[in-house]
Amino acid sequence: MTVRRDFQEPARCRPDLVIGREELFAGARDQLASGGSVLLHGPAGIGKSTVLRALAEEYGATARTVLRCSATESESHLPFLALADLLGLVLDDVSPRLPVAQRTALESALTGRGESSLQRDGLALRLAVLSALRALAAEGGVLVVADDLQWLDPASAELLGFAARRLEGTPVQLLCAVRTEGQESQEYDRHLRACPPGTLAVRLGALSRTQVAQLLDHRGHGSLPRSTVREIHRTSGGNPLFALELGRALAERPTPPRPGEPLPVPTSLRALVLSRLDMLSVEARRTLLVASAGARPTPALLHAAGRENAEAECAQAAELGLLATEPDAPAVRFAHPLISAALYAEAPAHERRAAHAALSTAASDPIERARHLALASSGTDPEVAARLAEAAALARDRGAPSVAAHLGLLAARRTPADSAPSPEERRLQAAEDAITAGELDLARDIAREVLSRASVPADRVRAWIIVIDSAGHTMAEVDAVFPQALADAGDDPRLLGLVHYQLAWRALIVEGDFTDAREAAAHAAELAARGEDRRTELLSLAFQAQTETLMGHPEAPRTIKRALKEPQDPRVAWHHNGAGSARFRWLVMGDQLTEARATVTALLREVRRRGSVESEVHFLRGLAETELRAGHCGRALELARDSLRLARDSGIGETASAMLTSLAEASGGDVDRALALAREAVEHAEEDGDQMYLSRALGALGYAQLVAGDPAGTVRSLRRVRRLELGLGITDPARGRWQGDLAEALVRIGEPAEAQDVIDTSREHALRLDRESVLAVLDRSEALVRAAQGDLEAAAAQLTSAQHRLGKLGYGLEEARAAFALARLHGGRPGSSAYDEATRMFRRCRALPWLRQVDESLTTAEPGPALAVPDALEGLAGLEVLASMERQVAALVMEGATNREIAARLFISVKTVEATLTRVYRKLGIRSRVDIVRLAAARRAK
Repeated sequence: MTVRRDFQEPARCRPDLVIGREELFAGARDQLASGGSVLLHGPAGIGKSTVLRALAEEYGATARTVLRCSATESESHLPFLALADLLGLVLDDVSPRLPVAQRTALESALTGRGESSLQRDGLALRLAVLSALRALAAEGGVLVVADDLQWLDPASAELLGFAARRLEGTPVQLLCAVRTEGQESQEYDRHLRACPPGTLAVRLGALSRTQVAQLLDHRGHGSLPRSTVREIHRTSGGNPLFALELGRALAERPTPPRPGEPLPVPTSLRALVLSRLDMLSVEARRTLLVASAGARPTPALLHAAGRENAEAECAQAAELGLLATEPDAPAVRFAHPLISAALYAEAPAHERRAAHAALSTAASDPIERARHLALASSGTDPEVAARLAEAAALARDRGAPSVAAHLGLLAARRTPADSAPSPEERRLQAAEDAITAGELDLARDIAREVLSRASVPADRVRAWIIVIDSAGHTMAEVDAVFPQALADAGDDPRLLGLVHYQLAWRALIVEGDFTDAREAAAHAAELAARGEDRRTELLSLAFQAQTETLMGHPEAPRTIKRALKEPQDPRVAWHHNGAGSARFRWLVMGDQLTEARATVTALLREVRRRGSVESEVHFLRGLAETELRAGHCGRALELARDSLRLARDSGIGETASAMLTSLAEASGGDVDRALALAREAVEHAEEDGDQMYLSRALGALGYAQLVAGDPAGTVRSLRRVRRLELGLGITDPARGRWQGDLAEALVRIGEPAEAQDVIDTSREHALRLDRESVLAVLDRSEALVRAAQGDLEAAAAQLTSAQHRLGKLGYGLEEARAAFALARLHGGRPGSSAYDEATRMFRRCRALPWLRQVDESLTTAEPGPALAVPDALEGLAGLEVLASMERQVAALVMEGATNREIAARLFISVKTVEATLTRVYRKLGIRSRVDIVRLAAARRAK
């Protein structure tokens, strides 16, 4: 395809346009930094020129000379034009250094004052270009930047290729871009052979849906609904130029397209992709229109729709590049989704309706037949509406709620005002299907439309509930909805139960009050029971059970049993806020990891079958959490990343998924990534006013900081968690499991007393609730406190016990952390059994960040047993002015330990050692480590 000049990006590079190319950009940058050359390639509009300009702008500053050319199709017949662009400005500098014959040939070619040609002056010209580049390289690095190599005039391309192949060993680098349409393109091979040896070829592919959303947002189209962005991504095929043009066309349109309608394809893109359509026969164009209207067109379907010569007409379209040629594939596939969209948009309305009418009888699938029937007609029709509603129900049963939502909207538009079900009821069902599919913006728009015209209280309350549901964890933004919903509900217990269930969520998310949330949920269950609404009753009971579980409330087991009691509503049984989810949370907090895994796996399988995006995001997190606790860090990381990817695509549960992925990254992936995700989760929770997830996000941040070697940061984060959970009324330490990390970090910064207080308080609740794994982790932390106080024998015994109990419970990573602490306590060297065991356990867990900590500890491990420390304290027994930690640090200084070695021995940070020594110097009136040894020796002599 030919990209017209008015589509080309401005010459100024904007870094936001390198979205989705970060890894490729870094690889190309490294290649240039190492002295190599880079060839960017990919289809039209994919962003080659943008990446090329960004690289040239960043790396060009390091080169002494930058030579540029950017060819166009209209100028490709002019010989030596690209060469003139490259060398025209430096010709006067290099000409005097060329042999006469070469200088004459080059000047003649570039100025046009002679009759130079490759046939006449071939060797002289080739050598002249090579010599000119070498002459420039003698003065410093040379970067040749050439865009759109496919439009270089043949003479310039030949000369540049000749020189490039002979420039090895000189500081001349090429940064080029060329258009290629396929993965295996002959043009790409030809241009790569014309580049210097070792050139890195970088293919730019399609952007993901998330990346297209980011690109549109950076260009000022961030207000587009997610469902529209998803359609832009599908239609553009991930091509950034096409996506931006579609986004611009939508932004300029006064009203967005209705669900089921195609995107408006701007005239500029239509001309771009349909330039070859005029070469088709009229009948072939009609066949392609029918194919563009179908969901999965095949030759058989086209025959059934009355296109008798479908094979021949499709073959003609394939020869013109409009259809993809796949001999073994039965489907008729357009070469690019935009061709199908533009072809459909270009057709007159009556031709589109005719195509849908033909497909309404030809399609074998009842859902497709109903959709085409609706698009082939206009106005209200009760029979068409009924068929569309049946198709929506079938799509819902098949696990395609997005399809059900769009069919439901079509049904509502075809439903007469006085019908039963009414148009509003069908719209509300479509909105609920949209929520299930994760299309929250669509659901919200439908609900607002219903509220603008509905007068029936049940319809209005149902619409208000959809508005609240679509807000998710940003519930504070819809606070004004609740009084209106309560007013519309009147004294109907069924409607009031719906509203009070949402009020329970508001109490939890916005107010952060678990007690009020529990009471509101219990009241909602009572109202729903009176109104004979079993679904809302079960959801309210499940919510009450989850709240009680997190609170450590003694009624939690009894409430879970009530929520699981028959009769059950199948819509609640698998729901992420249903009784199954509450039972999973109870199991995972109660150390029943095997049963928890089986429960959440079954739930995940069911919600995937039903197509519920929000529930899938939720249960992916649940399974990732279970695997993380079991010490399967690699598997947990995969699941967490899947959850985050789906959350970002749908806009559902991003804060919670970022938090869980941070924990997984810190345990088995990239610590820097863990820190970034945790900070993102904290920021989002604070913006949303979500107190519940703010404490979880801060817990993840504290853990990541601990793994990153920042215990002071851990203490800051987890002290906030402690205060938050105290205010929220959360007493179960199994909820966030941050207490052990806080105690460990406090020991590392020299605060063992506060660490012991955290342990004692948490242990009281863990004993009451029988949280065995939490008790074992607290024992591990208490062992560090004892070690810091010099009671190393008791610390070793406590660590050994904690390691054994954690292993028995199936907490692989926590078991490995206990083994690691024991190895550090014993101060082993590489090859010691203690460190070997810790290393083996971390490898089994695929806990890469923790393995790096083991490696770092081995480089600073102290020779000899750590139990020698208390003996060293005897030399300082008379120094009563020193605190316990200060005396221990001073004793180890007297033994000759470095600051890093002291930190390893006492489980504190190097910064804490330095700060402690400063206090020791001040209290004793000395200036250096040597003075400590002298003072201790003097005291012993007395």
